[in-house]
Amino acid sequence: MTEKESEKPTPKVEKLEELVAYQDRSVVSREIIRKSTGTATIFAFDLGQGLSEHTAPFDALVYIVDGKAQITISGKAYQLSGGDSIILPAGEPHSLKATSRFKMLLVMIRS
Repeated sequence: MTEKESEKPTPKVEKLEELVAYQDRSVVSREIIRKSTGTATIFAFDLGQGLSEHTAPFDALVYIVDGKAQITISGKAYQLSGGDSIILPAGEPHSLKATSRFKMLLVMIRS
């Protein structure tokens, strides 16, 4: 168990969109929670930024907090905007690109 896993979280009301700020020509992330069974990370993507095609060994949930993104899964493109969510299936190649500045919550489930 990592040090972060052993820490008991303190309940606190926060706005997801305020946990990470946009930065010019960058992708910024902040891990919210890390457990052996999964993680939750908030990201901010500047316009045109993205993540190149890759796979992950676990299912993940993407929730668009703000802005617009194109998420491609196994060659099929999906257009998402604030309030939309999509599942990234384990083992499926996927990529992300900001069609406007956007923020997303990524929840990865490892079990």
